[in-house]
Amino acid sequence: MNVSLHPIDFGILLLYTIGIVAHGIWVGKRHKGENDYFLAGRTMTWTFIGMSLFASNISSTTLIGLAGEAYSTGIAVYNYEWMAAVVLVFFSIFLLPLYLNSGIYTVPEFLEKRYDSRCRSYFSALTLFLNIFVDTAGTLYAGGLIIRMVFPDLPLWEAVVSLALLSGIYTAFGGLAAVMFTDMVQAILLLVASVIVTFCAFEQAGGWSQIVASTPPDMLSLVRPIDDPSVPWLGLITGVPLLGFYFWCTNQFMTQRVLSAKNIEEGRRGVLFAGLLKLPVLFIMVLPGTAAILIYPELPKPDLVYPTLLFDLLPTGILGLALAGFLAALMSQVDSTLNSASTLLTMDFLKKYRPQMSSYSLMQAGRIFTLLFMGIAVLWAPMIENFDSLFQYLQKILSYAVTPVVTLFLVGIFWKRANAAGGVFALWIGTFCGVTLFVLNEVFGVISLHFLYIPPLIFCMTLPALFMGSMRTEKPDAQQMSLCWDISAFRKETVEMNSLPWHKNYRILSVILLLLTSILLMFFW
Repeated sequence: MNVSLHPIDFGILLLYTIGIVAHGIWVGKRHKGENDYFLAGRTMTWTFIGMSLFASNISSTTLIGLAGEAYSTGIAVYNYEWMAAVVLVFFSIFLLPLYLNSGIYTVPEFLEKRYDSRCRSYFSALTLFLNIFVDTAGTLYAGGLIIRMVFPDLPLWEAVVSLALLSGIYTAFGGLAAVMFTDMVQAILLLVASVIVTFCAFEQAGGWSQIVASTPPDMLSLVRPIDDPSVPWLGLITGVPLLGFYFWCTNQFMTQRVLSAKNIEEGRRGVLFAGLLKLPVLFIMVLPGTAAILIYPELPKPDLVYPTLLFDLLPTGILGLALAGFLAALMSQVDSTLNSASTLLTMDFLKKYRPQMSSYSLMQAGRIFTLLFMGIAVLWAPMIENFDSLFQYLQKILSYAVTPVVTLFLVGIFWKRANAAGGVFALWIGTFCGVTLFVLNEVFGVISLHFLYIPPLIFCMTLPALFMGSMRTEKPDAQQMSLCWDISAFRKETVEMNSLPWHKNYRILSVILLLLTSILLMFFW
């Protein structure tokens, strides 16, 4: 479908873009060193953290991916969203305090403190790869789809380059402070635009009752049979939590927002706020894809669902607002991944091997790395067009790559005996298993496993390696063991929590979030 934009819509997009870039440059002039640039001076409050987490997660890839999967397989894709609320509760209780108390800049740095520098380097390199080739490239590809609907003769690579330049400039200059401020604006725009698209899609499809009557019941169910091709129930309770733990608890481009928190309380409330914002996603981002089944029954590619809804249903002016929301989502993830990638390379590698560099020099290096990674992502993004769908591309790569590191985190924060030798051995075994399963399953087709069964398989192979490697070598030192969750400290905290009003007590907020999630799950069981 070829479309044209009214001058009013172009004007809204132009004003938004100019404002975002100008703000990034203005913020960048106030930075004095790496603490300001990479972690916004560690001054962020819960509203900024929660909104930024939400905006960075609900990117253009998610908008296109969720609607596309709902169109082709049903609402089971929402399982990744409600599970995020559960994972974030876990994160706020067990792992977040360890991160903030350790004073780290990057998540791999925590892995070095808990194990050793080899584990840090492995995870830094892996995260760099995923940030550039999965997160940033996937987001640029999704944005390119929108631009090509307006300019059908424009090659995909040119569309990707223009989007990368917009996001890369203000990220390179402004750092995390600019990123999180724009995320706040973008989250609001994104929510408003999504509500408008949902309202128009439901009205065009004949309302909720018509959607229910015309859609196969299994496509409106979250819990699917064990042989379901989208999200089988066994994969839901095994694979989805492991992928969710990686994304929300260890992925640098998400956790960097939490590391900028003013204190543990602000960080916890911000994380739980992000979990709460994930619940309405079913209604404003997934179900419009289901409505599109009735409106556009013969779209050639699921990834075209959300762009088609935008251009076909929204009137002039409102379309400009919705496109600004979409652009906001795109820029939010691109700025997040570029900033985190430059943080990783600067703080985990450059500062380590050139400790004499000044704070200002590290900040300048981070800016250069941001632009470098932007160029690499631009080169790879057009390749994603060769995959079946954007969502499948994202999830499959993570399934084979991240589980060994997830194992080190999950075991390392609860089992004090886990040590560096066991961690390195586990990474070798887990990586070998991941590569082997990828070759057998995806390349040669010797076996046929759903990608959600891959993470628990690799976890079950990595866990014994971590256990055996740790038990056959010396115990970790006291400093390393202090980075484990302490149940006695948790009990002492109870008195303090009981004296707080409910809206400041993260335990009460966690229970409320889990109850709301359970109600939603039961309603769409």
